[in-house]
Amino acid sequence: MKRILYAVLVFLLMSQVGWSNDKSAAKELLITKIEAALAVLQRKDLVQQDKNEQVVKIVEPIFDYNLMAKLTLGRKYWPGLSEKNRERFVDLFVARLKASYIDKLSLYTDEKVAYDTPVQEGIKIQIPTSVISKNKSIAMMYKLYKSSNSWKIYDIEIEGVSLISTYRSQFYDILSKGTIDDLLLKLEKPENK
Repeated sequence: MKRILYAVLVFLLMSQVGWSNDKSAAKELLITKIEAALAVLQRKDLVQQDKNEQVVKIVEPIFDYNLMAKLTLGRKYWPGLSEKNRERFVDLFVARLKASYIDKLSLYTDEKVAYDTPVQEGIKIQIPTSVISKNKSIAMMYKLYKSSNSWKIYDIEIEGVSLISTYRSQFYDILSKGTIDDLLLKLEKPENK
């Protein structure tokens, strides 16, 4: 009986060590990418377009755009798409997401990012952060999952509002009144500023 109890305690301890390492690895990956992006944004020798391109190259590998696209349509609409429409939707969604992200990069001045303790639930980790400027702080939550070879971002919350939920709401509104073709046509048009 003592051996079983001992084995269970060792397993639980090792599990906690593994979770701690996972949380640390995910947080370190996020910090590395964000800090590298901020370093590019602070460069005075680059024009904004060059900064945008470099930042996208830095952060792109940690985003799971395919999963993000799938989550925005959810179980309600994703399964009904043909393979061709899935590919088209993903391409258009990613282009929209990147354009929105790039648009926000031009607003950067001298903000800093603070990182809180990650919270793990199974294979998912949430990393609370704050973007701090001179007179305000914006709460953000990066949501990651462990893929086969790395940690990937599948959603971001800004001030408690999920990026995926926001897009899902917009897309469901369009789809409730029209078809997937209507949504795809809408996504092809440049986003209103």
